[in-house]
Amino acid sequence: MLRTPLPGAAPFSWPPAPEGGSRGGRPQPRFPAEGQTWGGGCSSSLASGVVSVLPLESSGAEAWPLPLLLPEQPGPAHPLAAAPPAPRAYSLLDCCWVLCALLVFFSDGASDLWLAADYYLRRQLWWFGLTLLFVLLPSLVVQLLSFRWFVYDYAAPRAPGPAANPAAAPAASTKDSGCTKDSGRPGSALLSPPPAPAPSAYRTRGCCRLCIWILQSLIHLLQLGQVWRYLRTLYLGLQSRWQSEHRQRHFFWRMMFESADISMLRLLETFLKSAPQLVLQLSIMVQQNNIEPLQGLSASASLVSLAWMIASYQKVLRDSREDKMPMSYKGAVVQILWHLFTIAARAIAFALFASVFQLYFGIFIVTHWCIMTFWIIQGETDFCMSKWEEIIYNMVVGIIYIFCWFNVKEGRSRCRMAIYYTITLAENAALTGLWYMYYDRQATSDFDALIIVCVVSSSFALGIFFMFIYYCLLHPNGPVFGPQTTGCIFKKAPAACVGPPEDVITSPPRSLPRTTGGEREGVPGDRDSCVPVFQVRPSVPPTPVARAPRTEGPVIRIDLPRKKYPAWDAHFIDRRLRKTILALEYSSPATPRLQYRSMGASQEVLEYETTV
Repeated sequence: MLRTPLPGAAPFSWPPAPEGGSRGGRPQPRFPAEGQTWGGGCSSSLASGVVSVLPLESSGAEAWPLPLLLPEQPGPAHPLAAAPPAPRAYSLLDCCWVLCALLVFFSDGASDLWLAADYYLRRQLWWFGLTLLFVLLPSLVVQLLSFRWFVYDYAAPRAPGPAANPAAAPAASTKDSGCTKDSGRPGSALLSPPPAPAPSAYRTRGCCRLCIWILQSLIHLLQLGQVWRYLRTLYLGLQSRWQSEHRQRHFFWRMMFESADISMLRLLETFLKSAPQLVLQLSIMVQQNNIEPLQGLSASASLVSLAWMIASYQKVLRDSREDKMPMSYKGAVVQILWHLFTIAARAIAFALFASVFQLYFGIFIVTHWCIMTFWIIQGETDFCMSKWEEIIYNMVVGIIYIFCWFNVKEGRSRCRMAIYYTITLAENAALTGLWYMYYDRQATSDFDALIIVCVVSSSFALGIFFMFIYYCLLHPNGPVFGPQTTGCIFKKAPAACVGPPEDVITSPPRSLPRTTGGEREGVPGDRDSCVPVFQVRPSVPPTPVARAPRTEGPVIRIDLPRKKYPAWDAHFIDRRLRKTILALEYSSPATPRLQYRSMGASQEVLEYETTV
């Protein structure tokens, strides 16, 4: 649901309430009849330049393109609309990071396919089938998910019934504005609907859309959806550096969305493809008591891909949230080493145990996954927009927990991490010890077996060492034993955050805390201070409160509580909300900011009609 209260015009309510004032039925859009204009009375809230964005129903209804009624002149400042920190410019390191991610992706996939072809040429059809299965099946799953996202992002919205006949549609609803509709009163802005484009423009646009659909279909059929998204992220980042100021904000905002998409897709792919591929190839090496070059190359590429994607995912997640300090590239590299050695020890222990106890290894993996998934569900994560999506997400994270640590809950994670790594250490020791007791003495000598046990233990110890290096020296919030920062940069006292001056327009849009009830009292210009229609006004008007002139863009209010770190913000995972924000951001001459609903104030819950 969207409402766009703007200076001089009645807010457009999306979706408006049904006829008769009932809010229970499915809402239908309202548009002005033919010859009418967009307009209405101005309330005290309309001067604040606020765009209210309420979530649509999660039933799959398609969003309708909204008339973007954005203020042309800057209005007074919003009570809590403090300027967000300015984004850092897209640098050469960012570009190199994306190129290295592409290199990791190609090396992982190419080495697996090369090894599968080698198995086939040597008539080792069992290993060929398993290797190819762990390449194609996860890739198909990720391509379907990526193409589904493209379809939703690029599909043209379908016009609802009343919009097809504008003459029969009623005027725009102003029921939620708290003001009477009076288009003739002074100061009301009349915005005519845009003229219909010519038929030739429709044909040209249709041809372009058809070409894009064909191109995207071919890209995803060739299993190159991730490559396209990486290249698009690189293009948007470079454009955010080269374009003008307003265009820079828009391209940077889109680059962050694309980075979030590719990070989630690649994280899913690595733990569905690279992790089982690594265990498979290590098991084959142990059984054959021989390491072939292609097997070593494939296992190494899978291991690097796993470590890389965990660190990359955490970095993009922190970069997307202004309430968290961004991760430096030094910290990302150390985190890669941390996960590289811990996953290597874990995978070798799995391979050793699986080479002797194939059936019991399957039972162990399923049992560990069930326990970890139950632990995650018991922690009540809040990542997705629906209950079933949350359950599926928890099951996927349970797969990740088979191999490495992955933070899914806000707060100090030291206790949970200590419990996890204690369990992992005990499991690695048990699996390796059982293999050492029952391994084939004829195929492997005692000296080689002892070396393998030392490799497992030393690899795990190195991973824990790099984990301590990361948390003690390179964690974004500061040293683990030093002062912690949570989004504000301070050196002496954590009372004040370093921010840009009030008269500086910053970008891109970032999230802000929701305005509480106490802060709204006595502040003219806010929507809640609008005088009701049937109220006797006092004879002496209240003295207006002086305010500094507004220099920022509109504030986009989202009627959802903000998800806590390490979850993504709703505007990153809800694609309907993302499309709306991109449209508003592109049309606004200044930087919009985001405000999520605060659960602390009871009147905030009753302020909006929510359908989620």
